[in-house]
Amino acid sequence: MGEGETTRLVAWSREMRAVHDRLRLALAVTRQALAAGEPARPATRDLLLFCHGFCAALTAHHTGEDRDLFPAIAQEHPELRETLHYLRQDHSMIGHLLAGLQAAVDRSAPSAELDRHLEGVAAIMESHFRYEERQLLAVLETLALDADPAAVLGPL
Repeated sequence: MGEGETTRLVAWSREMRAVHDRLRLALAVTRQALAAGEPARPATRDLLLFCHGFCAALTAHHTGEDRDLFPAIAQEHPELRETLHYLRQDHSMIGHLLAGLQAAVDRSAPSAELDRHLEGVAAIMESHFRYEERQLLAVLETLALDADPAAVLGPL
């Protein structure tokens, strides 16, 4: 394996960490925008944009993992299939929570309700990211996947 190939392979673990950090930041910015409003009032237009953007980015991240990353890992590391199954279940649960958040945003729910939705997403997302990083970062150091990281891990 040439030097450029090694750099490309190791980049998958760095890319995953970087995307997770950017998603954490996007969630924090969304929650800060929500905290700046009044709890009993509907969300502001800026907050709605943050919520839509965060939901779209997190969904794209998980869709890319399910479509491209996890099958590549399963092929090279069949011993991780059960772990990948659990991660996909998390993706489904997070998708359900995001749908609830999106529905609350679409009906202009009060900020206090949106905060409850964001709190639930934050708790599950953080637990998921930590587990995923513990289980997969070492594998990603050597994964042979020839694909665009933005397509696989999301555009963030």
